[in-house]
Amino acid sequence: MWAYLSRIILRYRLPILITIGISTVLMGYFASKAEMTYTLAQLLPEDDPEYQNYAEFNRLFGEDGNLLVIGIETDEFFEKEVFSDWAIASDSIKAIPEVKNVLSITGIYDLERNDELQKFNVHPIMDSLPQSQAEMDSLRNKILSLKFYDELLITKTESNTYATVMLVTMDQESIDRKGRKELINHLVSYTDEFAAKHNISIHYSGLPYIRTINAEKLKGELGMFLWMSLGITALVLLLFFRSFKAIVFPLLVVAISVVWVMGTMVLLGYKITILTALIPPLIVIIGIPNCIFLTNNFHREYRGHGNKIKAIARVVQRIGNATFLTNFNTALGFVTFAFVRSDILKEFGILSSINVMQVFVLSITILPIAYSYIPSPKAKQIKHLDNKYMDGFVELLIRLVTNHRKWIYATTFIIAGVSIWGMTMIRTTGNFTDDIPDTDKLIVDLKFFENNFHGVMPFEITIDTKKKNGVMKLSTLRKIDELQKVLRDYPEFSKALSIAEVIKFAKQGFYNGDSAFYSLPTNEEVSFLLPYAQNMDLKGSSTSSFIDSTRQYTRISVQMADIGTVEMQRIRDDVRPRIDSIFNPEKYEVKLTGTSLVFLKGTDYLVDNLLMSLVAAIFLISGLMYFMFYSMRMLLVSVIPNVVPLLFTAGLMGFYGISLKSSTILVFNIAYGITVDSAIHYFSRYGLDLKTYNNQIKPAVIASMRDTNISIIYTSIILLLGFSIFLFSSFGGTIALGFLISITIFVGLFTNLLLLPTLLLSMDRAFTVKSYQEPLIAVYDEEEDIDLDSLTIRKEQSTNETDE
Repeated sequence: MWAYLSRIILRYRLPILITIGISTVLMGYFASKAEMTYTLAQLLPEDDPEYQNYAEFNRLFGEDGNLLVIGIETDEFFEKEVFSDWAIASDSIKAIPEVKNVLSITGIYDLERNDELQKFNVHPIMDSLPQSQAEMDSLRNKILSLKFYDELLITKTESNTYATVMLVTMDQESIDRKGRKELINHLVSYTDEFAAKHNISIHYSGLPYIRTINAEKLKGELGMFLWMSLGITALVLLLFFRSFKAIVFPLLVVAISVVWVMGTMVLLGYKITILTALIPPLIVIIGIPNCIFLTNNFHREYRGHGNKIKAIARVVQRIGNATFLTNFNTALGFVTFAFVRSDILKEFGILSSINVMQVFVLSITILPIAYSYIPSPKAKQIKHLDNKYMDGFVELLIRLVTNHRKWIYATTFIIAGVSIWGMTMIRTTGNFTDDIPDTDKLIVDLKFFENNFHGVMPFEITIDTKKKNGVMKLSTLRKIDELQKVLRDYPEFSKALSIAEVIKFAKQGFYNGDSAFYSLPTNEEVSFLLPYAQNMDLKGSSTSSFIDSTRQYTRISVQMADIGTVEMQRIRDDVRPRIDSIFNPEKYEVKLTGTSLVFLKGTDYLVDNLLMSLVAAIFLISGLMYFMFYSMRMLLVSVIPNVVPLLFTAGLMGFYGISLKSSTILVFNIAYGITVDSAIHYFSRYGLDLKTYNNQIKPAVIASMRDTNISIIYTSIILLLGFSIFLFSSFGGTIALGFLISITIFVGLFTNLLLLPTLLLSMDRAFTVKSYQEPLIAVYDEEEDIDLDSLTIRKEQSTNETDE
């Protein structure tokens, strides 16, 4: 097959290049249509009970993840000018069409009892801006007497200042589409102007804001990583090969591959996410090793006999199959993500696996064709094959493998044992913001809201009374109030909002605003108070926000700190029995839901599924390795050196407290598919050398080390440096991905250079020889010749050589 393919590539090189060129132009057109995603990733499948609870909540009460929060802290807030400017900023934001509602302390409402109509007249706390400080002081006293808003919109801090927030409810569609950056920038320009005028620090948070800032960072990093990966690979290629030609064509291959990545993304209907943004630089990093093996073997072949076309044909034949299998292995590592029930991971798995194979096709066609057109390599261009330092290092490895196998095994056992111990310390966790550095302004601002208002992440409790009008019964309201007192025991939760708080506010209004009456009505008061309260509308905190039209369902809303999955599970386990002790499960159905809970449950779900995909990846790749050799012992020889690096990395995570989460578990699938490639390239040459040395294992092992180790070292260094670019990310998950994969590749380099040949030498001779009687990796005799007469470029090749 590969002999036939080499002839096709060389015979039809111009049509192939034209086809690639036209395809690249088309892919470039589609790539120009690529868009960022602005929606929150759905981590749970739609049939998951947690997701269904959340969907039901949204149907009853609307979205809970569209709140942008703006906060300040100052001891001058109730100064006339400061208060007035905050009110002006609030009104300006409210006028933006995409803003559904703004709840600010300057725009709150008070209740005035209307006995004639048996209702409350709801009116704003102020009809116009205060004209004097005396008027402002009077307004201040009125605001602070309204307990409904205390700790919701304003709170007194330990330093005796006031912290206040502006709650901006955004139109959900506006924050899920392109242009949200401009919308957010327009919105915050009003409060930024306020902050600059009064020299007050301002803080922003809430899911719309966090998602927008992260999306813009992601967009910037996409370009940065792409250029860094190209730059690093170009530099390493130059250092290794000392030839401009050895840089240009590999970079051309990966540059075209990047265009195809983006084009494929659009054709599949995907958008740029935090994961798919990693694929273009990943393809650059993964594609370059193909080019190194092809170029290195081309130079080695050409030096052997001086015939360029023969060298190209032999390279395609001899390492084409091995290169295909290495890329297929890498693709398998990615494709297992496609079977995880998460859209964001499915897209990542499908897109990356397709493009890993695309870069193989491009490298196996473009490089041989390019080398057929350019002049034959000169002596200085293949001088890298005689690098005395690299040759000396390889000879050192050979001495270690042949003379110190016991030390290699002992070191491996120690590393594996310590690593397994470290693995027992790994913890699973996940936060909304755990990928953002602690020094980032997003985290600084989030801590402001957590310190003063206990957080901004939505957490909801829904209550089904199972009866129409059941919510408005005094017994139900008292149970809601009792549950709110339970929630106050948890410092992770903010003040609760519910229909019970609205009723308390109504009672205070009924008694002419006296804060002493901010409580639920007694049995005697309920008959004449409830008619006043039922149709009350607080312009943003209406009773319809807390109960459905049948008054059967209600909600308790709190905001919470970004505490992570472990603490969230602890709170859930602790609060559930306390809820059941208040609301009899036989009479009420109480559910915990909200964006926070769904996201954190989704993180746990994702980690569990990724662990399964890792197991699947190991079995799939190991299965492929088995069919390469038809031998369980040879399977162990190939798998063990590539599992040890995974154990080492997992142990490192345990010792250094790196949590197991969606971003870090990705490491193992990707790294395993990549590190196994070195074993495949080694075995590809080993099969040939075993035949050359008449099935003598030791000389075959040594010859294979001399032939492949330098290429393995080169490619591993490029992979290691390539993944290291992710250390410059502003996202913690991406940094962890780069660091952990780099560590895995580094350890895998030495296990494949030392442990793999050591295992081969330790195996039974007859069994090892039998393993190569009918291998999946094709073996070609060293003296096999290629029929150059069958190639249509024979005369061109002769002409080129004459010209030289």
